[in-house]
Amino acid sequence: MDETKCPKCGQPRDLSDQECKQCGIVFSKYYAVQESMNRPGQTTQCHELDYKIIGDDMQIVEIELDPGETVIAEAGAMNYMDDGITFDAKMGDGSKPEEGVFGKLMNVGKRVLTGESIFMTHFTNTGSGKRRVAFAGPYPGKIFAINMARVRGELICQKDAFLCAAYGTELGIAFTKRLGAGFFGGEGFILQRLRGDGMAFIHAGGTVIKKKLNSEVIRVDTGCIAAFTSGIDYDIQRAGSLKSMFFGGEGFFLATLSGTGTVLLQSLPFSRMADRIFQSAPSAGGSRKGEGSILGRLGGLIDGDNA
Repeated sequence: MDETKCPKCGQPRDLSDQECKQCGIVFSKYYAVQESMNRPGQTTQCHELDYKIIGDDMQIVEIELDPGETVIAEAGAMNYMDDGITFDAKMGDGSKPEEGVFGKLMNVGKRVLTGESIFMTHFTNTGSGKRRVAFAGPYPGKIFAINMARVRGELICQKDAFLCAAYGTELGIAFTKRLGAGFFGGEGFILQRLRGDGMAFIHAGGTVIKKKLNSEVIRVDTGCIAAFTSGIDYDIQRAGSLKSMFFGGEGFFLATLSGTGTVLLQSLPFSRMADRIFQSAPSAGGSRKGEGSILGRLGGLIDGDNA
């Protein structure tokens, strides 16, 4: 690799230069990423991302990319992007560039198991200077930024929590070890596992509550788990007496999280919101509420609703 020239635009450079005067690429960051990607068996160093989270209840995360930097995201999560950013749908997260076709097919199978799309979208700044790209969650909630290096490089989250992450982040699956958690837990047998040392962003419904456990136990509704660190053990237990289980309205089982680490909870799981909307929908036997004027009734006649 000729370090007397910019690896991106090919313009001559002095070895004392920190960045290219033509395209703005940061040399130290570029070479560090390339070196780590070319070492077989080594964990890929994630790209460094600058970001800001915008909004309150329907947030977006705006990520600033230096020239040559990449962010990976779920298909359809992009909200807007600057000119100069290109995107490409790929089979995999790109954390193992030396991986063969078989490995990529295995990763596709894992994503199918978690209910995600087969492809992931890679957004790369191919222009000069800094460029921005923004991502939004699929339903009202909060976006939580996680520095993977501060959680020992691993995070386990619910199947639809991942939004986007720095290039080099590995997305896999984690199986719950206990049959009870698999059959009765709201998260099921299969969870998402994120590994890396850069920034990752997850989306949760409602408000995100951060709990730090120190050899402690917390019991929560099974659907309210957004994510937890690797030091947390996940299981489910019966929700009290038989009367409480049938008439308490909290479900038959509660999730039990124990150990030392961090737990992220969501106040409004999408499944709970969807159930309430479905129950209120006239097509499902519900009725309109709060529309006391005659115009509300006329609107129903026009669109075929006889409620």
